[in-house]
Parts: sequence; C-alpha cells; structure tokens
Amino acid sequence: MEAQDYLKPTPDPSPDTAPFWNGLKEGKLLLQACAECGKVRHYPRPVCPHCYALEHRWVEAKGTGAVHSWTISHHAFHPGFKPELPYILVTVDLPEGVRMQAQLKGADAGALRLGLPVKIGFEAATENLVLPVFVVA
Repeated sequence: MEAQDYLKPTPDPSPDTAPFWNGLKEGKLLLQACAECGKVRHYPRPVCPHCYALEHRWVEAKGTGAVHSWTISHHAFHPGFKPELPYILVTVDLPEGVRMQAQLKGADAGALRLGLPVKIGFEAATENLVLPVFVVA
C-alpha cells in the first residue's frame, strides 16, 4: 500500500523513536531501557523518567501482556478510522514493567476482561510503516 492510499494519521519518527518503528518493520517490539538504572520505558523518549540519565539501549520485548483496560470507539476522531468502527483500543501491562496502548484485532467486545492475555501483532499500514496491534493469546 502506498502512503498516499493510507488515510489514517501516521507517525513522524524522530531520532528517539526511529528504532521503535524500525523494530516493528522487522517484526520485533523494541523498548528503551535506561543504560544507568536499567528501567524499561515506553513510549520512547530521550531522558529516563526515573534517574534522568540520557543514555539508553534497546531491548526486545517478550511480546506478551495482559489487558489493563480498554475502550470501544464508536465515533471516529479522524475520517480514516471510520471504516473500522467500532474498534477496541487496549492498554496492556507488559511483563517488562510498562504499559502500551494499541488496537485489539480479531476479538469482539464479549471477549474483553481484565487480565486477558494478549500478544503483539504487526500490521503493515504502508510500505514503510508497520503498526503494533494486540491479538488474544
């Protein structure tokens, strides 16, 4: 799919976030870990929120998690999402100690529950953009 055919908003990777997006293209969920205190953080950012160090490394996440919360969107905040209505957005507790939000694919609202085991999936949005999604494990 060409980028001009994709109707949803797309990220504009920065030097701090590019490894995250490149990892998704390779089928990996990469998270930042502080090089000083070792704490994992998500979303990617230049400064550790725990010790304020600037150095970090990238670690591959296990790709599993448990649903912490969810919302079912019945109204598209952007026209590109209209064909998918209603869709489910989940906040997932990852075993690495962070939470991540993404769309839940392949499940209906009746399957939702706190602690529902999920795993990461990778959805090609355009030729150069892969988005993280979650699927029921």
